[in-house]
Amino acid sequence: MVAVAQSNTNGQGFGLVPAQGGAVAIPTLLGRAAQRIPVGGRIRAGIKVLTKRAAESARAREIYDAGVAAGKGFEAIEREIAMVLPDMKNPLTPKNVPYFTVRGEDFPNPELARQIMEQYGEDRGDGVARLYRFPVVFPADAWQNVMPHELVTWTSSERRYWSEYSEDGQTRYCKTYEQLPAAGEGRRVVRIFGGRKSTLRAENNGLCDPEKCAEYQGKKCNLSGRFIFFIPGIKSISAFELPTNSFYAMQAAIEKFQTIAFMRGGRISGFLDGQRTPFYISKRLVEVSRIDEEGKPSRVSQWLIELEAPVDPTALLRHDDGLDALELRAAEAAGVLQGQGIGAGAGGPVISEEGVIEMPAAAAAPDPASQRRQAEPGRSAAARPAGAVAQAPARSSEASRAAPAAGKSSGGEGGSEEKEVAWLFDAAGALGVDAEAYERYATKRWGQGWKKAAGGRKRALDDITPFQDDAAGFVEKVKGELEVWA
Repeated sequence: MVAVAQSNTNGQGFGLVPAQGGAVAIPTLLGRAAQRIPVGGRIRAGIKVLTKRAAESARAREIYDAGVAAGKGFEAIEREIAMVLPDMKNPLTPKNVPYFTVRGEDFPNPELARQIMEQYGEDRGDGVARLYRFPVVFPADAWQNVMPHELVTWTSSERRYWSEYSEDGQTRYCKTYEQLPAAGEGRRVVRIFGGRKSTLRAENNGLCDPEKCAEYQGKKCNLSGRFIFFIPGIKSISAFELPTNSFYAMQAAIEKFQTIAFMRGGRISGFLDGQRTPFYISKRLVEVSRIDEEGKPSRVSQWLIELEAPVDPTALLRHDDGLDALELRAAEAAGVLQGQGIGAGAGGPVISEEGVIEMPAAAAAPDPASQRRQAEPGRSAAARPAGAVAQAPARSSEASRAAPAAGKSSGGEGGSEEKEVAWLFDAAGALGVDAEAYERYATKRWGQGWKKAAGGRKRALDDITPFQDDAAGFVEKVKGELEVWA
């Protein structure tokens, strides 16, 4: 199940934490930081070539050609040229090309680079195998996790300034590292545990305002992002990343992520359908607008990263059809046969032309709030106002231990099922969705019998768990399901 853990003494929050056997997740020495997906290799969006001045040097050309042939990274080639020709600063410059670069030096295990090129490299007539298009599967449902991005200023060794949003997502701050305090007693600085701490930048009251930022205006601060994904057929427990600085590419990807998420009930992770259809990443030549040094708009052609979803969208809109839907309908049919959920004067079940059993509305269906009060006798009788943003439920440790994992058999006892359902309503309330809205949302997604079927309760648990640290995202997801696709 998912346990609601409390905040620890240093103020670090622990939200809905998955725990085995229903136990509350225990804070550790290292705490629980923001979720990060480990990366085990980098695919690059382009290449670097010699500058016009560097190309005039025979020695620079020799080092560059040898490095490319050996599969070295462009940073390594640039460092080697700088060591041999110290008077030549920045000998390489980026070049926009229609393919991606996969080099062994960009992977802790160079064998992975070879496997990627072996499986997905193409020779398009020039005798050289290159990576033009490849399948990807994203490991998380929040697009912010699979496409992190920021405005950032780099020095030769580290980030100097970077952007970061407030918890409500409304204010963008400029962060930097704290100055290490002096230690005294023969030591220059205090030894820091857990790495350097960040703080707001002193200038501009700590706000990130590119129009007023000297670094951004001087082109030292730029938008930097990356896609994080797995590649089908490439055996690696770590994901791969594809860096990009293109605003147009990232904006187009966000639109596609959001569209797919709406059609798949908030999901972008995993394969897109039952036929194991993945996303694809390729490049497309487009004209983009830019402002030159004189402030005049112009249009240039660029190869931009393109995110493809080659799937029938109508199939995505009915993603719950299958074994889970059959289980829910079976639970509804069992309820009809047992005389449950049918109020006085209510008609019997109706079988549609497609063979779907449609349950009539029960005349005296218990309201979700009363269900929660029955499941938790110690709860205050005061009803939560509709639409209010609920606080995190302060359930007792005994109740947390007693609640079984959703989807597991409980010996047919209705009390365990009620506790599971009550917990789901409490979790939704803690994220800001009131009981009535969550009831309509869950019924629309998983059918009338979702609370009775173990599979339905498990799907509800799997649905809410990824949003443990993203209350606003869960509210938007429920709103989109109820309103946008009504």
